[in-house]
This record gives sequence, structure tokens and C-alpha cells, in this order.
Amino acid sequence: MFEGLASPLDLVLVLLGTSIVAGIAAGLFGIGGGAIIVPALYFVFVAMGHEQTAMHAALATSLATMILTSTRSVLGHHKHGAVDWAVLKSWSPWIVFGAFAGQATASGLTGSQLAVVFAILAYILSAQLFFGRPDWRLGDDLPRGPLRAAIGGAIGTLSSLMGIGGGVFGVTLMTVYGRAMQQAVGTAAGFGLVIGLPGAMTAAVAGYGADGLPPFSLGYVNLVALAFISTITVAMAPLGVKLAHSLDGPMLKRLFAFLLFAVATRILFGSMA
Repeated sequence: MFEGLASPLDLVLVLLGTSIVAGIAAGLFGIGGGAIIVPALYFVFVAMGHEQTAMHAALATSLATMILTSTRSVLGHHKHGAVDWAVLKSWSPWIVFGAFAGQATASGLTGSQLAVVFAILAYILSAQLFFGRPDWRLGDDLPRGPLRAAIGGAIGTLSSLMGIGGGVFGVTLMTVYGRAMQQAVGTAAGFGLVIGLPGAMTAAVAGYGADGLPPFSLGYVNLVALAFISTITVAMAPLGVKLAHSLDGPMLKRLFAFLLFAVATRILFGSMA
């Protein structure tokens, strides 16, 4: 995939397509677009000859793009009254802590190890998206105290390791504790900001001076891809928000699960080649 990237125009076209789909997905699923951006950037960086740092750079750059994309997405959902700001305020400190821990862990793994971790987590998310039922319940209110700290930290850590905004984990969390799907999506969109900012900062520092980075990178964050993707995804996120309030959610989740499964398989076998 993307082996034929021979010119800047090829790269621009790939980033354009990725950004459009990721921006819509950010508003539609509350996922920050990372589940789409990470694989696309990984294949692009490998095709450019940066196999050693391809996964690190893809994850870090994806986290950085979430800062603007998730902000635009959560504000769009706020206009529909679908954001619980009290949840964001109370859960954010633990998610931020997890985001720092996730990228610190990622920096200590090789590119192949990180690709395997991403693929395994993607398989788990794919299964949850496909088989999960909206009527599953663990309780009538979100956890508090030590359980909230543990779950919040886990969301931040796992999301940071995958380069995603925590929307999938956040939506699942809120729906199994009785929240409506639209409020779950809108609130979980805000998780992307509190994951993306600390995660990208940690990756920029951890990757500073690393060998084999793509051109124009700040640590593991590629500035060219960041600027391009952020601009387009921010513009497209409102369309995703609009679709989220008008389309069949369960069917869209299953289609996205298929996509995530296929991408995880491609990355897993690519890391073993």
C-alpha cells in the first residue's frame, strides 16, 4: 500500500484523502480520526523509506492533529447540547496522566513492537464496535473515586499508544453506564484534546534527535503532515457531526469495525515482513 509514492503530488493526494475521511470520522464517531490517520501515515512513512520510525511518527502526528480536530468536533456537538462538560472536567486529569504514560511507553518500544501493539488493540476495538450492543449496562452512573482514576488512566494510556482520541473507549464507557449514544459521542470527542496535547508533547520530546525521522519533524511529530491534516480535518469535522445526528449509528459502527480490522491485519503482517 502506497509503495508508489514517487512525488510530492502523490503524498499530497494521500494526505488529502486521509484528512477528509478522518475529519468526517472525528465528528461522526467522536474518535478524533486517529484510527484512520495512524495507518495512512504509517504506510506513507514506510513508502518514503522511514521504516524504523514510521509507527512512532504516525502515532505522534495523529495525536497532534487531534488537538484542533477534537476541539472543533466537541464544539460542534455542544451546539446540539450533546456534551456533558462535568464529565470532561472530572475525568480529564486521569486521562491526561494516562496519555503521558502511553507515549512514554511507546518511546521505549521498537517500531515493529509498536505496530503489533497497535494491531492487537485495533482488533479489540473492532470486535467491540461490531459486537457491542447499545443496551449493555454496567450501571446507571459513571464510576467515581479510585475506579474513575483507573479507567480514566487506562483510556489515556491505550488511546495514546494507538494514536487515537479515546472516543471509542469513551463512547463505550458512557453507553454502558446509561448515557445516550449522541451524548456519549459528543462528550467522548472532548477526550481527544486531553489525550492529544500531552501525548504529542511527550512524543516530540522523546523523539528529539532520533535517527531516521521523516523530514520536517519535531521529535516524532511530523510538522508537514500535521499542518496538512489538521487544516482539512478541522474543516470536515462539522460534516461528521451533522451526519452523526442524522444517520444510522449501529450500521456505521459496523462498517468502521470492518475497516479497522482490515487495517490492523495489514499493519500486523507488514510489521512481520
